[in-house]
Amino acid sequence: QRRHQKLIEEAPAPGLSDDLRRAMGEAALKVALGCGYTNAGTVEFLVEGNDYFYLEMNTRLQVEHPVTELVTGIDLVEQQLRMAAGETLAFTQDDVRVSGHAIEVRINAEDPAEGAFLPSPGRIDRLKVPDGYGIRFDAGYEAGDEVSQFYDNLIGKLVVWGHDRDTAIRRTLRALDETVVEGVATTIPADRAILEHPDFRAVAHSTRWVEDTLDLTGVRDSSRASDDGGPTVRRDLGVEVDGRRFSVSMWVPDPAAAVARRRSSRSGDGGGSGDGNVTVPMQGTIVKVLVEVGDTVEAGDTVCVLEAMKMENNITAETAGSVAEVRVAPGDSVGSGDIVAVIA
Repeated sequence: QRRHQKLIEEAPAPGLSDDLRRAMGEAALKVALGCGYTNAGTVEFLVEGNDYFYLEMNTRLQVEHPVTELVTGIDLVEQQLRMAAGETLAFTQDDVRVSGHAIEVRINAEDPAEGAFLPSPGRIDRLKVPDGYGIRFDAGYEAGDEVSQFYDNLIGKLVVWGHDRDTAIRRTLRALDETVVEGVATTIPADRAILEHPDFRAVAHSTRWVEDTLDLTGVRDSSRASDDGGPTVRRDLGVEVDGRRFSVSMWVPDPAAAVARRRSSRSGDGGGSGDGNVTVPMQGTIVKVLVEVGDTVEAGDTVCVLEAMKMENNITAETAGSVAEVRVAPGDSVGSGDIVAVIA
């Protein structure tokens, strides 16, 4: 997982002893019985060594419920509806048999960006999903749909079954190779890096492994449509996620060059350099404006805060000076490369 949000899930959980799995199942039942809960639900635990710790209960199915369905043959959504209709379960715990291994890969509209995992909202120009034995793809989008900046960016779930874990991993990698998403960047390159890593195959990873250990240097997604293939500039951003601050760097189209080209196309005069323009690196919504016209700022000072796909990004001044223009207000929607302020 990254930023406490899962990327890959599997069932049955590898590396657990039968005794530990049984104890966690009994604890989950106690939680449900203790609160008088009836229907499908999910109890989460954290495991460290031979110990487990209760995390939370979700009174619903989880995103990863298809891996349970593939290894048990039980349609959990059907059972959820039947229980809601007042029916009783037609089977007992002793009837549940686990066969093989299943892996689910969440395909999100994010550019791995060497570990920064930057939001990539936009229009899906092409979506080709894999098929074949043991492969399932649950999608919420089709080609032509728009991935909004305002909601979760999960494009689809690739769920793969194999008679054992190694087979499931190989089949998942093959299915990822067949998956085509154009128009927005996706997490597929990072998913491949995870599945191919020796730590993952040896079950030597943890919930912090992607952020602390996995080397994603050079791992990016080039699927996103480029406006013109022109020059790019580096943007250093401060990002806040779940109350924690991160520093990330990204390369984006050079807005100065884009402005010059637009002016040139309209008037043929060659345009200006764009120095002092404060631009946003991605589509999103302005949630805070921290400067006013006349304020003095230093290079690196935050001018405004941009929200994109549930993440807040500090938009900073690249040069010192006085604020000559503020072109946005809280609530305004902006696109990649838009100028939000001008520093004179």
